[in-house]
Amino acid sequence: MARIKRSVNALKKRRKVLRLAKGYYGAKSKLYRAANQQVMKSLAYAYVGRKLRKREYRRLWISRINAGARMCGTSYSRLINGLKVAGIDINRKVLSELAISDMNAFRELVEVAKAAKN
Repeated sequence: MARIKRSVNALKKRRKVLRLAKGYYGAKSKLYRAANQQVMKSLAYAYVGRKLRKREYRRLWISRINAGARMCGTSYSRLINGLKVAGIDINRKVLSELAISDMNAFRELVEVAKAAKN
């Protein structure tokens, strides 16, 4: 039976990890074991961060909508409920952009939501 040598594959694996670790501080960018640990941790952080980013943006949009709604004399929850009752399907990202850049359009949406509630 032929003897299998791992040298090529092992080298590829190490090179890949060290390439990912480029720019890390000290041994974490030079030595394979330290680099491998840090790369695994960094990839885990990146995965979690992609999930957290979605939550953080949604929180930001909601706070912007709430600020705009309060300037128009209502609250966030009343506004969203009024829009649902009125049958207006608009997402929070667009609503927050309206609250920042086009206050007149946002104010009209608030009036529609208030009218639908009554």
